[in-house]
Amino acid sequence: MPTGDGRPLTYEEAGVDIAAAERAVERIKAHVRSTFRPEVIGDVGGFGGCFSIAGLGRRDPVLVASTDGVGTKSVIARMTGRHGTIGVDLVAMNVDDVAAQGAEPLFLLDYISIGRLSEQLVDELVTGIAEGCRQAGCALLGGEMSEHPDVMAPGEYDLVGFAVGVADRGGLLPRGVRPGDRLVGLASPGLRCNGYSLARRALLERAGRRLEEPAWRGAHHSLGDELLTPSVVYAPALGNLLRHVEVHAFAHVTGGGLPGNLARVIPPHCDAIVWRGTWPEPRVFAEIARCGPVTDREMFRVFNMGVGMVAVVAGHDALAAVNTARAAGHDAWVIGEIGEGRGRVQVRPSSGP
Repeated sequence: MPTGDGRPLTYEEAGVDIAAAERAVERIKAHVRSTFRPEVIGDVGGFGGCFSIAGLGRRDPVLVASTDGVGTKSVIARMTGRHGTIGVDLVAMNVDDVAAQGAEPLFLLDYISIGRLSEQLVDELVTGIAEGCRQAGCALLGGEMSEHPDVMAPGEYDLVGFAVGVADRGGLLPRGVRPGDRLVGLASPGLRCNGYSLARRALLERAGRRLEEPAWRGAHHSLGDELLTPSVVYAPALGNLLRHVEVHAFAHVTGGGLPGNLARVIPPHCDAIVWRGTWPEPRVFAEIARCGPVTDREMFRVFNMGVGMVAVVAGHDALAAVNTARAAGHDAWVIGEIGEGRGRVQVRPSSGP
């Protein structure tokens, strides 16, 4: 049956505020422009972003693209009311996938789906995205804000990105992975963007922890601080490794953990052997395992366990790779090797490299 008093209905009354969206775009323009590379053509506000690859010096250029989101880490951001760094996570998830194939990330586009548009919230999200793009050296070329009043509640949002990079066809990874190669792990101080549904279930539901409490007994930061630790952006360090050592593959440790992601880059005649104990596992993983409880096997299947990126390098370059990564500001260790096998990944207690 028809309802209402016959007054003309507006889009705003239906839950979508076009004026707020326009004001939000004005607020974020400076953030976006701060990421522009010389190859960006035009300005913010066009129907599409334009980027020239003519001057990048590639002999046989191949574009490499990736799309990803921040998953349910956004739930923690919403629960704490802190949205300023989750944009860094979004950039890391996308550009590091691109860089893991040997490409230089060029630009990123973002998509913000939100229940009720808040100019302040959008400004915080894009501030983080711009910071991530500056860390990665890529341009924030464009994006979309979409208000979904009948799908998402006010305050709810989802954040998704799309990144494009360029590589020489002959430089695409993986290539040449062989027995005798070493695995060099780059540190991740936190969960990055994977495993948050399990972490919330273990820490908040089963253990009854609160985000404002200390992360663990004796910690000087809160559980919320710990779970919102921004993802490391590895892309520049990967480019640096490619220039200085013989890299055969990179494995970006996201969903699937070390076993699932190393399996993606090793050939069927090889096994990857990971030496557990050769790197420090951040305390948060022990807390999740204890509070769940969660088995070791499941922990390694879901979480990065303190290693967010693995470089598979020629054995003779293992120490140089560690030193190169450390010089770029990343803790790094030799965490394993490639041996003959059947395409498996084995996690073993360390008896020393």
